[in-house]
Amino acid sequence: MLIEFNVTNFRSFLSTQRLQMTAGSFADLREENSFALSIPGLPRLLRSSVIYGPNAAGKSNLFKAFFFMRQFVLTSAQGQEGDPVPVSPFLFAYESPTQPSEFEVIFIADGVRYQYGFAADHERVTHEWLLAYPQGKAQRWFERSWNPEKGQEEWYFGSKFTGKKNIWQQATRSNALFLAVAVQLNNEQLKPIFYWFRDLVVIRYQDILDPGFSKHQCLDEDGRRLIMEFMNKADLSIDDIKCEQHDFSESELPPDMPREMKSLILDDLQGKKTFRISFAHKIKDSDEVAWLPLEEESDGTKKLFAYAAPLLDGLAKGRVFLIDELDNSLHPLMLRFLLKLFHSSDTNRNNGQLVFSTHNTSVLDRKIMRRDQIWFMEKDKENASILYPLSDFRPRKHEALEKGYLQGRYGALPYIGEVNF
Repeated sequence: MLIEFNVTNFRSFLSTQRLQMTAGSFADLREENSFALSIPGLPRLLRSSVIYGPNAAGKSNLFKAFFFMRQFVLTSAQGQEGDPVPVSPFLFAYESPTQPSEFEVIFIADGVRYQYGFAADHERVTHEWLLAYPQGKAQRWFERSWNPEKGQEEWYFGSKFTGKKNIWQQATRSNALFLAVAVQLNNEQLKPIFYWFRDLVVIRYQDILDPGFSKHQCLDEDGRRLIMEFMNKADLSIDDIKCEQHDFSESELPPDMPREMKSLILDDLQGKKTFRISFAHKIKDSDEVAWLPLEEESDGTKKLFAYAAPLLDGLAKGRVFLIDELDNSLHPLMLRFLLKLFHSSDTNRNNGQLVFSTHNTSVLDRKIMRRDQIWFMEKDKENASILYPLSDFRPRKHEALEKGYLQGRYGALPYIGEVNF
């Protein structure tokens, strides 16, 4: 479960920007859109949050920051000494390009609250820290800092952090995370943190969601039934789903693909299975159906199918989803349908969470979203992205949020000048 995410000096972010999933004291949609924690002293958490803002405001960079942090945790132990750290600091300030980028996340894994973060420049990890709250009080498990004056790293290990600390420390390269290296060397204490990042689902705008998981699930009768139920609840009128497994063949490649490229792909996929998905649609005034291959369905149908298995699996396991421009190729009612999955305790029993960006203002509706679920992004005078919540404006209980946003009451709108031809 995600509580808070902070990012500093990364891409369009200069100062620290903070996204919080803690629920306010509002009574509206309290049971539907938020949930209580079993950990004493912590506030309720939100099931979803939405981010609005004009093009080029930096919304996508927030998802890229999440993606970078996740990937660096999962892969930094696999590199070599001297490999550059692929950070992207803010470029439009005098000192920021030479300063570290910093990331921190507060979350709950296996019933324990953790606060983990790191800072890094292109050459090394300059700071890394982890606090755990197993009994509600902070325990500093480890911290490392690069001391440029001494030209060495300084380490701290708390008494509650156990195991072969010296071995893990010595194995950690300057451009790798201690968390990643220690887990690779079988540290059991840190695995819940590592697995939380592994299970985090981040879909950036440029990512094309692979429908392979949904295809594979359709091989199983129960999986196929669940996906068909998901698609039909979205009112796509699909009568059946057929999944055929077969050997990969040259006919599935584009006919205009160069022969050399075809040969390489066929050599790599020789003997491997592929799936062909078809949807059945009823023929008017008939009991028969017409089978339409997935490739010939609409972009919206293909996107919903690709989402189907990951969302159903993630909701069952209480995962965190971060999706940039969720509504792309989807009708506004489809966006409402996906939100309803997260806001319903029937379909979201394990408190999965969804953070997404959109330009679709129809969900700025008090029957759908609480005031504390709505965030905005815009650029300041230094061309840096600023993230702020709707609650900063203290909107009235019955205020028309969509109208107020489109009228510029909360900022985060594009400035559109006159065009004369």
